[in-house]
Amino acid sequence: MKNLSTLEHVNLAINPQFQDWVLFKNDTYIIFDDITAVENVQEEATRLMKEFGPVFAGGPAGDFNVIHLNSTEGWLVSGHGYGMYTYVHPSELDNETPNDLEIGLLGRSKRNSDGENPEIVHINRSNNS
Repeated sequence: MKNLSTLEHVNLAINPQFQDWVLFKNDTYIIFDDITAVENVQEEATRLMKEFGPVFAGGPAGDFNVIHLNSTEGWLVSGHGYGMYTYVHPSELDNETPNDLEIGLLGRSKRNSDGENPEIVHINRSNNS
């Protein structure tokens, strides 16, 4: 499993019932319940990332939860913004047994980078859309 791309890790991390999602350069992704209802996916994903991605001290974006993955290596960091998660791979951390705070702070920092400079690297659509 070591040679999987970030895209493959993210794909494994997402519940298979969610097929519509957009991945940004720093591994933050947004799940859409119904991508067919979105007129311009790139614009909407970028708008959401600009709104919910940046982290401000004391703001709701500073809160996070760490989700330990079973289907692939690494973790997801969730926070402010519905359906927005950031993937963190173990190789990104110096500590071989990082705690949730270390993982969460890195994930939050990556999400902040995506929020400040949103760059879409992949749009995943279900076969129905």
